[in-house]
Amino acid sequence: MFKKKNNQSPTEYQTLAEIVKRAKKSSDFKEIKKNISGIQIFILYFTTLIDHKTMERVFLPYINEYEKNKDQTLDIQQFINKLPLEDVIRTLDAKEIEEKIHQGYVLIKFENTSEDCLLVNANNLSKGIRESNETENEFNVIGPKIGFVESLDTNILLLRSKLKSPLLTTEEIVLGTLSKTRVTIVYLDGITNEEHIESVKKRLSEIDFDIIWDTSALIQLIKDNSHTPFPLYFSSERLDRISYTITSGQVVIFSDGSPYAISGPSTIFDFFLSSEDYYYNWIIGSFFRFTRILAIIFSIFSSSIYVAVVTFHYEVIPADLLGPLIESRANVPFPPLLEVLFLEMTIELLREAGARLPTKVGQTLGIVGGIVIGQAAVAAALTSNILLIIVALSALASFTTPTTVMSNTIRILRFPFIIMSSLLGGLGIMIGFAALLCHLFNLKSFDTPYMVPFYPFRHNNLTDSIIRPPYNKLNKRPDYLRPKDKMKYSPKERNKKKDDINDE
Repeated sequence: MFKKKNNQSPTEYQTLAEIVKRAKKSSDFKEIKKNISGIQIFILYFTTLIDHKTMERVFLPYINEYEKNKDQTLDIQQFINKLPLEDVIRTLDAKEIEEKIHQGYVLIKFENTSEDCLLVNANNLSKGIRESNETENEFNVIGPKIGFVESLDTNILLLRSKLKSPLLTTEEIVLGTLSKTRVTIVYLDGITNEEHIESVKKRLSEIDFDIIWDTSALIQLIKDNSHTPFPLYFSSERLDRISYTITSGQVVIFSDGSPYAISGPSTIFDFFLSSEDYYYNWIIGSFFRFTRILAIIFSIFSSSIYVAVVTFHYEVIPADLLGPLIESRANVPFPPLLEVLFLEMTIELLREAGARLPTKVGQTLGIVGGIVIGQAAVAAALTSNILLIIVALSALASFTTPTTVMSNTIRILRFPFIIMSSLLGGLGIMIGFAALLCHLFNLKSFDTPYMVPFYPFRHNNLTDSIIRPPYNKLNKRPDYLRPKDKMKYSPKERNKKKDDINDE
C-alpha cells in the first residue's frame, strides 16, 4: 500500500525537528545515518515497536544495497517502488509522522532536500499478545470454544473466517488522545439498519478521552444512561455469540487490546440467553433458559422475602415450618435485616477474594471458606441455618447468568430489596419492584427500548425470549432492530426440497 499526501507546508520541518528531539529522550529510540548517492538520510524508529527480523532481513539490506551503488542517482519514487515492503507513506505532515512512529513505522528523513519524508511499516505490535483464544469467562459444555483475543486484526480474521460473506463490512476509527486505540465497527451492509450504524459512528466520534483501556470503557462512554447498573450493550468474548448478533442485524464494536466485542442495540433478554441454548434440542434449550430466568428471579427476591416474612408476615409461614424457623432463630441476637446483610456481605467477600486470587487458591478458598464460615456462623448463633441455606442458594442462582456484567447487576439489586423489605415488608418489595420496572421501561440501547418485546409489546419477537423455539421459527430477524432484510433463511424452501426428494 502506498499513500502520498500533498499540500503540506515545508515550514512543518521545524515541527518535525521538535518531534524527533522529543523522541530522542527515550532510550529505545534509535537513529541510523546512511549516505545514498551523496544524499545523507536518517533512519529513525523505536526499537521496541518494530519487527527486528523485518529490519535485519528486508529493510536494512535494501538500504545497504542502495548505499553500495554510488553511481546511481537517488529517485524517491523508484526507491519506494523497489522497496520490498507494502505499507509506505510519503508525507510532510508532522502530526502523522509523530503518530506513525509510535505505531511501529520507520521514519526516513532526507537531509538538505525538499523531498517528503517516508514512513515504512515495520511494526511488531502483536508481540506480547496471547495466542490462546479459548473462552475463559463464557464457558459452554457443548459447542465451539473459540473466543477473541487482544489483537484487533486477529479478531477480524476470526470473524471473517466464521462469516464468509461479502456483506460483512468493517470501518475503523482511532480513539484516545494518548492511546490512539484502533476501534472497528462491524455490520452487514444491506441488512443492518443504517440509523443504528450512524448512531454508533456518531457516538464514537464524540468521544474525547485520553486512554481507551477496553471495550468496557467504550460501553460507559457511549451508553444512553450512565445512571443505571444495567448493561445497555451486550459484551461477549465468544465468536459464535457475536456472529449470531451480527447476522441478527446488530452493530458490533471491536477495540484493539480487548478480547471482548460490544453489540447493540440490545435488550434485557440478550443477557439471559446462552449460545449453548441453540446447540441443544429446542425443548432442552427452552427448559435450560426458563430455569435460568427463574433462578435469576429467585436470586434477586429470596433474601428480601425472608426478611419481610420473618419481620412482618409470620402468618404466611406454614405451621410445620414455623417451629423449626423459631428454633433456628431463638439464639440469634440480631434482627433479620442485620442477619441477612451479614451473610450476604460474607458471600460477596468470598466471591471477590476467590476471583482475585490464583485459580487453584481461589477455588479452595471458595469451597473451604464457605463451609467453615457458614458452620461457624450457625454455631455461634450469628445467623440461622435456614437463612444460610437461602443465601447460599441465592448466590448459586446468580451464577446461572451467562454474562458476568448482568451477574454483577443482580448481585447489587438484592441489597435495595432487602432494605425495602425490612422497612415495609411485602409492600416494600412491591414498591421496589414497581420502581425497578419503571427504570427498565425508561432505558434505551441506541434509541431502542430496553424491554422489548414486552415494552413496547411485540408479539412477533416473543418466539426467542423466554423459550428457545425450533429453527424453523428462527428464520426472521427481530423487528425491533428494523433490519433491511427481515428473512434469515426460508424454512419453506428447505421443506419443499425434502418433499421433492421423497417424491422421487
